[in-house]
Amino acid sequence: MKCIVNRRAKFSASHRYWLPELSEQENQERFGLNSRFPGHGHNYVLFVSLIGELDQYGMVQNLSNVKKVIKNEVTSQLDYGYLNDIWEEFQETLPTTENIARVIWQRLNPHLPLTDILLYEHPQLWVNYQGKDMEATLSIQTHFSAAHRLASNKLSYEENLEIYGKCARPNGHGHNYHLEVSVTGNMDARTGMIVDLGALQNVIDEYVVEPFDHTFLNKDIAHFADTVPTAENIAFYIATLLKEPVSKLGVELEKIKLIESPNNSCEIFCRNQSFDGVKAQESEKVPALA
Repeated sequence: MKCIVNRRAKFSASHRYWLPELSEQENQERFGLNSRFPGHGHNYVLFVSLIGELDQYGMVQNLSNVKKVIKNEVTSQLDYGYLNDIWEEFQETLPTTENIARVIWQRLNPHLPLTDILLYEHPQLWVNYQGKDMEATLSIQTHFSAAHRLASNKLSYEENLEIYGKCARPNGHGHNYHLEVSVTGNMDARTGMIVDLGALQNVIDEYVVEPFDHTFLNKDIAHFADTVPTAENIAFYIATLLKEPVSKLGVELEKIKLIESPNNSCEIFCRNQSFDGVKAQESEKVPALA
């Protein structure tokens, strides 16, 4: 019986996005504040996922040994270090979160049966790497606040109450939605990036956060005039809005996760899913308030 086990570790380190073949101005234009000397730091959180058959002791791997391997091969070398200078791989490709995860995989793979490396740069930015050459999945988290009412125009108030309960009450209710957007692509061999993070954030802000934030979804977003804005429908529509503009950045939309409350969330896996049945409407992009 195969099983996946996960081991958590952490390290604190600094890095700088700087290419010596570029001028100072070119580095600033390309990497922004990340190019500042002498660099900046993060408290990284690492999850190492292992896969295998259970042994006679009921384990995939002895976690005491796993802990030692991770410490010897990764954390003891990176902790409180300047990443650009620690590992030779970061001389060839910058120590982006994507590339750090890739190199950690390379360092651990000879010793452990890896299936995934999950590396958090901070709670709103993380990467999954699964040993597929330069391919990685980058995830960012953002949020918006909105109200909605769960009720179908085709049903009576009593029927909506039976299906949606309190959520069908006439004046609606609100949530602080947390949105996770995951994209997959190949790292640039020199910069270590799969996508311009600023450009990705701008797309999410333009197509989702600004139009959705502080709205009554049923009334302010045309799509939900006839579509019940359940968390599932909202997530699916967000995927529809983002799929094309994300692809223009050179990556694929991998997953949308929408957290409606601590008790409710949903996920839409996008790479092999068609969104032809739902059309994004340009009129729903509204300007931000001054």
